Amino acid sequence: MPHSHTGDGDTKASRGGVLRRLGEWCARHFVIVIVAWLVALVALQVVSREFGGSYSDDFSLPQAQAQKGLDVLKAHDPQAGGYSSQIVLHDDQQPLTALSSQVSTTVADLEKLPHVLSAQNPLSAPSTPSGQQNVGPLSDDKKTAYITVRFDVQPSTLGDDYLDGVDTAVQPLRSAGAEVEYGGPLGELARPSADDRVSELIGFGVAVIVLLVGFGSVIAAVVPLLSALISVVGGLAILGLLAAAFTFATVSPTLATMIGLGVGIDYALFMLTRHRQNLVDGMDPVRAAGQAASTSGHAVLVSGCTVIIALAGLSASGVSFIALLGLAAAVTVVSAVVGALTLVPALLGLIGRHIDRYHVRPPIAETEAGAGDTPQGTWHRYAQRVERRPLSFLSAGVVVVAVLAIPLFSIQLGHIGDGADPASFTDRRAYDLMADAFGPGSNGPLTVVIDQTNVPQSQRSALASKAQQSLDKVQGAAVVTPLTPTQDGDILTGTVYSAKSPQNAATTDLTNRLVDDTLPDAVQGTDAKGYVTGTTATQVDFRDIVASQLPVIIAVVVGLAFLIILAVFRGLLVAVKAAVLNVLSIAASYGVVVAVFQWGWGGPALGVHGKVPIESYVPMMMFAIVFGLSMDYEIFLLSRVHEAWLRSRDAKGSVAHALEITARVITCAALIMVSVFAAFVVSDNIVVKMLGLGLAVSVLIDATVVRLLMVPAVMTLLGRHAWWMPRWLDRVVPHIAAEGAQAEARSASH
Repeated sequence: MPHSHTGDGDTKASRGGVLRRLGEWCARHFVIVIVAWLVALVALQVVSREFGGSYSDDFSLPQAQAQKGLDVLKAHDPQAGGYSSQIVLHDDQQPLTALSSQVSTTVADLEKLPHVLSAQNPLSAPSTPSGQQNVGPLSDDKKTAYITVRFDVQPSTLGDDYLDGVDTAVQPLRSAGAEVEYGGPLGELARPSADDRVSELIGFGVAVIVLLVGFGSVIAAVVPLLSALISVVGGLAILGLLAAAFTFATVSPTLATMIGLGVGIDYALFMLTRHRQNLVDGMDPVRAAGQAASTSGHAVLVSGCTVIIALAGLSASGVSFIALLGLAAAVTVVSAVVGALTLVPALLGLIGRHIDRYHVRPPIAETEAGAGDTPQGTWHRYAQRVERRPLSFLSAGVVVVAVLAIPLFSIQLGHIGDGADPASFTDRRAYDLMADAFGPGSNGPLTVVIDQTNVPQSQRSALASKAQQSLDKVQGAAVVTPLTPTQDGDILTGTVYSAKSPQNAATTDLTNRLVDDTLPDAVQGTDAKGYVTGTTATQVDFRDIVASQLPVIIAVVVGLAFLIILAVFRGLLVAVKAAVLNVLSIAASYGVVVAVFQWGWGGPALGVHGKVPIESYVPMMMFAIVFGLSMDYEIFLLSRVHEAWLRSRDAKGSVAHALEITARVITCAALIMVSVFAAFVVSDNIVVKMLGLGLAVSVLIDATVVRLLMVPAVMTLLGRHAWWMPRWLDRVVPHIAAEGAQAEARSASH
């Protein structure tokens, strides 16, 4: 049973008073608040355009073996190190040897570009020995070739303007009729800039329909959308400024937009729902807005902090790339919370009592009937059915979640290669040309580096021979080039080409086999060290690091969310239930993502070419984001259950009552968030598609199967025991109010 503390009540009253006064002030001085928001928005846009940074996928893994191998290679042979990218040439009409002068001119001009260490002429490179598979740089029919360009920085970070110089360099070949495509990092740089406006318009359009159907009022439908849009635009401008100091991934603004719109609409909707009910109860608009800020504003504040804490948990991965993705999403969550607590009350003050003036049907407000009042409405009847048969509803929910989670057990983490991109992308066309001419492994060569600096000269020949024999026998390799020493003789380098594409699990296995078995055996008994480096090897290292840290992220995020629920609702079993059910719902959403993308069930319909692995950091991002977002509905529902429980001490009746008055709002909010997330599947970026679908499915499962089936069923089965809290734990855990109902009641009684 919960214990009462006078000091705690005063703290809650104080908190409720602060938010109430803030809401009333914003509603009363709506002109000042709205103008301040618009001025801040314009100022942020101007400053961000002037001083903001750019986004790139340049990241390093200092402790990874691939990075160590690259550092060793760069130290002994800078031109062989660096970052490589291919420019693929193809001519159906004539052999490329007929264009030798144009190729030579192009290679010479490429070498003059800034940041270029070297460019290899494919026509003068050594040919592949007879009897071996040709892996380039010139195909057997002489109609396909590739120029390997090495840069001293990651090419994808150089900016779109850099491509002008590359285009100029390859122009002689294009003028001669040859097809020229950019592969690897250069191809990523040449991709069209992400345009999320279509996704945003689709999400907004569906949100308008849902709000109109759910609430009937035109103005009530506009307020959440307007406040969310303004908040997100402001948040993205701040993110642009932060990008000047931090290296955010290219997917960061899209992810921030996706999360910001979802939570921004939800938070405004929760505030608006309370405000409308307060108006129905006879309050004036200013007081109604203040009361909404004091009650639902608490839920928004706690929920927003929960989402931010969950995103901050991504820093436990130890990978800056992932931690910064969490920071990017957190920026728009913060702006959404600030917008809900200030801009929404101001808009409500501006609207006054006219919120339902324009409607498409009679508007509906929340029903604040007591737990024992006469049953009314569909949701009340549904709530009573759950109350009568909780075990049946719980069993149904468990079966649905279990079935959806089945594909999770076959999940394959990896990197989505260029072969999955749309055919309109130059890197996809380069990928196909390379695969057709030289085999799929040519798109992801593995560079072997053996550091023999500490090996005596007398032993180096034997080491090279033993290493070559070991590499020639490695399983999964299509071609292994001879090991060659650098100019100083301290490093041996060679290239291993997989028999499969870079994103295939067999290539991942080959990379790990080289690192864990082949190279250690080859250098055994000497002081040499072996590494596998290159883009594909770095991606495999990244995958392995992320996979090893995923359990840590899950433990951190679940633990933090558990403590927040415990601190808010003072019920040990309530907190355990929240953690367990949220993990189950996320497992189900993982299963759907695996079935669609990895198994190919619907991938082509989403514009995905073939079956692809699950991008290594997507499960981690999904877990943190969804676990945080699910707390929106958890807190919104449980705060009403807790409120009714404190008022009536009727455990089962409180659950039914809370479900009745929140089901419609939760359903509408979830449909809006699902539509916002699902709209991003039209993006050309496969990772954005994956995140959009995964988040949409997660919210849908959480708001329907979990929140409307499993949570009320479990709460009904637990009864009064749900709110049990050991005295020692109650003293240790801090007190946080989800909604300020008790504070408002206390203040009203004085």
